[in-house]
Amino acid sequence: MRRFGEQAKAAAQTVARASAERKHAALIGAAEALWTRREEIFAANAADVADAKEKGLSAAMVDRLVLDEPRLRGVANSLRAIAEQADPIGAELAAWEQPNGLKIRRVRIPIGVIGVIFESRPNVVADAGALCLKAGNAAILRAGSESLRSAMAIHAALVDGLKSADLPEAAIQLAPTKDRAVVGEMLENMGAYIDVIVPRGGRSLVERVQSTARVPVFAHLEGVCHIYVDKAADLDKARKIILNAKMRRTGICGAAECLLFDKAAPEFIEPIVRDLIEAGCEVRGDAAVQAADARVKPATADDYGHEYLDAIIAAKVVDGVSGAISHITEFGSSHTEAILTEDDATATAFFAQVDSAIVMHNASTQFADGGEFGMGAEIGIATGRLHARGPVGAEQLTSFKYLVEGDGAVRS
Repeated sequence: MRRFGEQAKAAAQTVARASAERKHAALIGAAEALWTRREEIFAANAADVADAKEKGLSAAMVDRLVLDEPRLRGVANSLRAIAEQADPIGAELAAWEQPNGLKIRRVRIPIGVIGVIFESRPNVVADAGALCLKAGNAAILRAGSESLRSAMAIHAALVDGLKSADLPEAAIQLAPTKDRAVVGEMLENMGAYIDVIVPRGGRSLVERVQSTARVPVFAHLEGVCHIYVDKAADLDKARKIILNAKMRRTGICGAAECLLFDKAAPEFIEPIVRDLIEAGCEVRGDAAVQAADARVKPATADDYGHEYLDAIIAAKVVDGVSGAISHITEFGSSHTEAILTEDDATATAFFAQVDSAIVMHNASTQFADGGEFGMGAEIGIATGRLHARGPVGAEQLTSFKYLVEGDGAVRS
């Protein structure tokens, strides 16, 4: 890993100076190589999926792992989308002139070497590698043991792209081992090489990274996403949004995990709960939600604040928007929350008082995704407060410096 670090540090210097055209060529080349190598990628993925099923991983975890033709096309399309974005490096963020004649500019620069530790999603190799490259950084990636074969097959396509653009192969490196010691090494002993760590996985991984890392961390905590159904919601609109937010893909971090109903509109509970149950979702609710449908299971204290990543949702009746905000403040993970209402003043209050990375109005929480935000892809949804927050795309993987020009200026 120290050799990886040395190689990444050297590669970062080259990539930081690389033209936008060379980075574009590398990403387009990687997208083409990904499709050329699709059969070996599918074979590697089939072996990973078979092992996952044999180990008894949940259906949600297996779904995160699977790569089929549409998903691989999506990965290739993400590479192309990132390639076509404006190059963030060198962009002028601000400029001003002081009374003493100093001209000052703040411009984007790469961070350096990004360490990314992730679990089951093999597409993170492509997303993370591409975004780091676009932002002029080198990347050291560590895949979860469940996805290592798939990750290595995708990584080979990224290396093909780098070589085609005459960029160093070490610009995107993947640890080719399941040894858990690699994670500890990255967190504790590579501060001389890695400038920031991005964890992408469950609570246990993120908590370990936050507690032991000796370099800065962009934390991607679990997605305990809430939807509040206000008394002024449009019922037809709400039913469509909620069904999508929970059931489109239950295993992603933007899936709704808790449903909050305004006590002033009890008539909304029954049709929405019925929709979810008939779609195959288990609803766990408080007494008021249970009263609306006998099929609702009693919710326990542990159901609120829980990320299911499955066809299960917690539900509760609250006292208006203030009650919803209080519940989210207590049980949320600062990821994504949504309000369904036709009352703009209520939506404005929700926007102002809910302190999460993403807050939505009349939209499915499944839009909490860098690709849907026009970023091409993301490394994760950062739920912390510093530097990057929300979807971490290429711009969020940059820092800045000040360029100051004078004409013989001296300070008195």
